[in-house]
Amino acid sequence: MIEDDPDDQDTFLIVLQQLNINNKVHFFETPAAAWTYLQDTPDQPFIIFCDVNVPGESGLHFKKKIDEHPQLKEKSIPFIFYSTSVDAKSVASAYKELTVQGFFKKENGLQEIKNAMRIIFDYWKLSRHPNW
Repeated sequence: MIEDDPDDQDTFLIVLQQLNINNKVHFFETPAAAWTYLQDTPDQPFIIFCDVNVPGESGLHFKKKIDEHPQLKEKSIPFIFYSTSVDAKSVASAYKELTVQGFFKKENGLQEIKNAMRIIFDYWKLSRHPNW
């Protein structure tokens, strides 16, 4: 997860725990840190959650770099934008110019966040993927 807000990171962990999702979670405060991890890890990440507005570069630019990198593109890691900034231009760019699998607005209440995460994780657990 590329997320620079510690409170949002904590909330995400609480929700995953409540949903009994035991996937290992890596938090990166900048796309640059996530980029290094993605290039260096032999692991197949289950999913990437990325805020649109993060320090250093936008989440949109970060996803474009992944799409342009042959080895990372081949990993076909599901990529979800999860952001408080949900404007029509960003959503259109994400779907028309990039290969994203979702764009979700961060909800305010814990139950709303939990409902969204349950749906996202249930979908990706059932979905067929070339690298699973």
